[in-house]
Amino acid sequence: MTAVAASDHPTLAPSIPRQLFVDSGYVLLGLPLAVASFVVLAVGLVAGVGLVVTVIGLPILSGTLYAARGLADIERLRLPSVLRQPRIRPHYRLPEAGANAWRRIFLPMRDAQSWLDLAHGILRVIVALVTFVLTLAWWIAAAAGSLYWVYDWALPHGRDDSDLAQLLGLGDSTTARIGVTTAIGVFFLITLPIVARGCALLQGSFAKALLTGVAEMRDRITVLEEQKRAAVSAEASALRRLERDIHDGPQQRLVRLAMDLSRARMQLASDPEAAGRTIDEAVTQTRETLAELRALSRGIAPPILVDRGLPSALAALAGRGLIPIELQVDRQLGTPGGRLDPAVENTAYFVVAEALTNIAKHSRATEAVVAVARQETQLQVRVGDDGQGGAHLAKGHGLAGIADRVRAAGGELAVESPTGGPTEIRAELPL
Repeated sequence: MTAVAASDHPTLAPSIPRQLFVDSGYVLLGLPLAVASFVVLAVGLVAGVGLVVTVIGLPILSGTLYAARGLADIERLRLPSVLRQPRIRPHYRLPEAGANAWRRIFLPMRDAQSWLDLAHGILRVIVALVTFVLTLAWWIAAAAGSLYWVYDWALPHGRDDSDLAQLLGLGDSTTARIGVTTAIGVFFLITLPIVARGCALLQGSFAKALLTGVAEMRDRITVLEEQKRAAVSAEASALRRLERDIHDGPQQRLVRLAMDLSRARMQLASDPEAAGRTIDEAVTQTRETLAELRALSRGIAPPILVDRGLPSALAALAGRGLIPIELQVDRQLGTPGGRLDPAVENTAYFVVAEALTNIAKHSRATEAVVAVARQETQLQVRVGDDGQGGAHLAKGHGLAGIADRVRAAGGELAVESPTGGPTEIRAELPL
């Protein structure tokens, strides 16, 4: 059972007056809804449990759980305006294929979230009553006190009556009476947004804990499991590729180098000139092997990335490209105060390096663009080309490894590559 968000972005904070009315409306409307929920669900629960020994008791209990689900959905619709979060609705248990009518009727009884909905529908009346009384009392005190000067003349004031101003030793004049009462009203008016906000958050947090808290936790666990699988897959793919590259490149050259040196040793006595030529070939093989090892190390963690940061590493990467590559990289990412976490830097470099490799191998592009910038709490990496398009994230393709690496870092990868091009790969990595 995972959570489904109706919006990808949280609601922006409204102005204080608007939030005051939103919070007050949420709290004041919450009590009638809570009373209705309590009556419906409590009666259904008592009737279902009381008749559980008969055939009719279980259907009544199941119907009560369905009613609790509907009432919970109403509350979930009200939560985003108060909590400033996307609306979240959990996935309820679905009937198995071919399930008969009885199994479908009793399905909510096997669903944990349905019982949490029922608990919220019955217990919410306690929280709703407390917050309703507190909010309403604060509204009345704020309105009656701050507007006291308007209707003071209409109230009876006997000679034997003692008001608050007199008790405070300020005298029994009209000015003192109006001033003290108005000051108290202004205090309640100033603190009204705080009290209303607190009551709304108390009621909303209680609803969130029971109606979406478990679903959010399970959703988070699912995301972490996917990230773990992606990390394992990305690491395994990287190790296989590194093993293959070492076997096909440096290992073969080292074998040939050993053979050349053995042949040179045998030629030293009989043909020194041939031995010299063989040694020259061995020196060439050594240089080429070192070059291949440096190229392999760049795919893991190039020294320039560790020493000078992401902009310099990407500049060196673009300089080795087979086609013109335009760099649009935030230079602050290379300064001591602007450098990213090493894991984020490595992932961003890997994305660009693998994307440029795929462009060189498959795209038939004539130019490419690499853009890297910090956007609030994310690092956005974009690689585009003017090639033939048709790239996708299917397993077995080069982009699948990039997607696994990005997902393992907690980010997201998007690919836009229509047939005929152009292609754009976008990765968003959390900072």
